[in-house]
Amino acid sequence: MWPIFWTAMRTYAPYVTFPVAFVVGAVGYHLEWFIRGTPNTPGEERGIAELREDRKLEELNGRDSTQVLSLKDKLEFTPRAVLERNRAVKS
Repeated sequence: MWPIFWTAMRTYAPYVTFPVAFVVGAVGYHLEWFIRGTPNTPGEERGIAELREDRKLEELNGRDSTQVLSLKDKLEFTPRAVLERNRAVKS
C-alpha cells in the first residue's frame, strides 16, 4: 500500500503541494496579523519637492513681487567671460 501511495504522491506532487502551501501561507499571514494587530500607518509624508515648493512660496509671500532687479543690474554680477566676447557692451 505504501509504495502505491508514494508513487501517487510523486506523480501528483504539484497538485498536492500548491494547495497545502497556500493554506499554510494563509494561516501564517492571518496568525501574524492577529499577533501584531492593526498596523499603525503614519500619515502621508510630503516629498522633498513639495517641501521645497512650500518653502519657496512662503519666501515669495512676504516679498513684493513687483520689486525685482532689472536685467541690466544683474549683468554686473555675471562672471567675466573669456576675452570679454560674450558680454554685452554697456553704453
